[in-house]
Amino acid sequence: MLAVLMLEQTVQIVSNERDTDSYFRLVLRAPLIAPLIQPGQFAHVRVWPLKDALLRRPFSIFQVSGDTFSILYKTVGKGTDALARLGVGEELSVIAPLGHGFTVPERGGETPLLVAGGYGMAAMYLLAQRSPQRGIVFVGGRRRVDILCETEFRALGWDVRVTTEDGSHGEKGLVTEPLIAELRRKPPVPHRKVFACGPTGMLKAVGKIAEEYNVPAELSMDEHMCCGVGVCLTCVIPVKTGNGWEYQRTCTEGPVFEARQVEWEETR
Repeated sequence: MLAVLMLEQTVQIVSNERDTDSYFRLVLRAPLIAPLIQPGQFAHVRVWPLKDALLRRPFSIFQVSGDTFSILYKTVGKGTDALARLGVGEELSVIAPLGHGFTVPERGGETPLLVAGGYGMAAMYLLAQRSPQRGIVFVGGRRRVDILCETEFRALGWDVRVTTEDGSHGEKGLVTEPLIAELRRKPPVPHRKVFACGPTGMLKAVGKIAEEYNVPAELSMDEHMCCGVGVCLTCVIPVKTGNGWEYQRTCTEGPVFEARQVEWEETR
C-alpha cells in the first residue's frame, strides 16, 4: 500500500447544524488537510471542551469544498453531545486524512453500486462525486430519520434506492434486498463493483452477496478506533493471507478492505 500523508491541525468550525433528529453536519476550515482527502478516509477529532476525554473520536469525511471538509455525526454520548454544543468560530484539533479509502472507478470501467447503512452514507459521498460514471446507491436504515444524504446523492445524478426496516420511507426491508434484486437483473450488467459502509452485520452480508454473484467489493469496516494511527491495535480485524490469516489495523491498513480479504469466521 502507498503511504498516507496525514496532518494534525487546529481547525475552525464554519457551521455545526442539526441535520435530522440526532444527526448533525459539522463543517471545518482546514486548508492544509482538505486538499489531501480521498474517498473513504476519516478524521480523528479532539473535542477540547470535554476535559476528561483522553481519546479522539473518529469520523468519516463526508464532503470537501475548497479549504473545508465536513462530517456527519450522531449524538450518542458525552463526546458527541459536547461537539453538538460548539458554535461557529470555535476550534477543534484534528488529525486527518487517515486510513486507506475506496478505489475510485476508472473512466469507462465498472459501474459502482454503493451500499450504505445509516450514517455510512457519509463515507460514500466523495466516492460518488469523484466517480467518472454514475451508479446506484442502496441506502438503508431502521426508520426514515436514519436515511441521510439522499438529496445530495440524487443531485449528483445517481439512482438512489431507499429501504427502511419499519417501512416509513422507501421500500420496507433490509438494504441487501434491492442489492440482490439488482445483481439478479436480466440480462446481467457486466463490470459492476460493490462499495459498502455500515454496521458489521450489514458488511458481512454484503460481502457474502458479492462473493455469491462474483462481483468485486470493497468494504469500509466498522471497528472501534482509539488512537487512529496504528499504535494501540484495538481496531484489528482478521485478514486472509497466503498462509492463513493475520490481524491488520482498520485505522491504517483500512478502513477499506477487499471483501474477499476479510476472514469472517475469525471476526469478533
